Amino acid sequence: MADHDAHDRHLPASAKKIERSRAEGQLPRSRDLPHFAAIGAGGALIWFAGPRLLGATLDLMRHGLRFDGHQLAAADFMQSRLLELTLAFAGVAGPLCLALTLVAVAGHLGSGGWNWTLKPLAPKFTHLNPLTGLARLLSPHGLGVALKATLLALVLGLVGAYVLRQRLASYVSIMAVPLPSALAYAAEQLVGGLALVVLALALFAVVDVPLQRQLWLRRLRMSREEAKQELKEVEGNLEIKQKVRARMREMAKRRMLAAVPQADLVVMNPTHYAVALKYEDGKMAAPRVVAKGADLLALKIRDIAKDAKVPVLQQPALARALYAHSKLDQEIPAALFAAVAQVLAYVYQLRAALRARMALPVEPHPHVPPNLDPHNDPDWKPDADELGDEEAEA
Repeated sequence: MADHDAHDRHLPASAKKIERSRAEGQLPRSRDLPHFAAIGAGGALIWFAGPRLLGATLDLMRHGLRFDGHQLAAADFMQSRLLELTLAFAGVAGPLCLALTLVAVAGHLGSGGWNWTLKPLAPKFTHLNPLTGLARLLSPHGLGVALKATLLALVLGLVGAYVLRQRLASYVSIMAVPLPSALAYAAEQLVGGLALVVLALALFAVVDVPLQRQLWLRRLRMSREEAKQELKEVEGNLEIKQKVRARMREMAKRRMLAAVPQADLVVMNPTHYAVALKYEDGKMAAPRVVAKGADLLALKIRDIAKDAKVPVLQQPALARALYAHSKLDQEIPAALFAAVAQVLAYVYQLRAALRARMALPVEPHPHVPPNLDPHNDPDWKPDADELGDEEAEA
């Protein structure tokens, strides 16, 4: 079953599996790109900084070979001279080695990018098994790596043999010239020979970098069972998030319904929308929405308001506009100030008339701007968080 599943991996790797592979230290690294970068940078440094390096090397040799009898009489002369020459050589070769190291690191990053993880350092005792190692060596991936390394060694060997054959007479003639001239001439011949080597490494790197990425993605391919299992894990996380979100909505809904008895009035569109408003003169710049809802939630707001003796007005256009353009615990839009002021004035007059047992005022018909009525917008839909539980689930 496991073998069948391994051969059934035809689906591309998901983003989650790629991220998990990077966390485990598995990246599409190309060995040829760092080799090309290091050798190419070394040749470039010799070409551009060769005279300065040559001068520093000659000075170091002159200084190291110059001494007199008084210096030889000192017991620690050899130790001090060795330390001095080592530090001087480090000052000459250190920047060159540091530059080549940085170039090699940049070559590795160029093929797979930066990835910090300590998991590859963990001991893997399965690698100590010779049978497992032999199986990896004889696998298609292992055979491909061995074939590529053999081909690269063969090409570099042929290039080196060609360069040596073409420049053999030049190398022999170096022995007939003074040392400073010999060093300069040897550096020139070395750079000329490195050019062909760098060209060969560049061709291998151009092929190997995309090839390693394709092989890496191929090793990460998923079977249908793996894809289903990953989808279940993601859906499980989504279910938890949805439950948390539903719990938060329920808590917010309870707080909102608890504020309805303190409202001044509830504006309804008989059964679809309900908006509870509250206004305190001197404390609020404009009426504030303390509760709003649609469908079953609107009916709950209406019932709570009636039980608390909060006036409920049937103003369809105003209710729809307030529901669509106002937010919970915020002031109403400025465009609806006049309409809300009329219904608030009616509520205050109604309360005064009931207390004094006078004639009841006439219910107003406030003007609502047509552009604020959501019924004039066919694409408008109520927010699912402000529906009742049954409507939200549907």
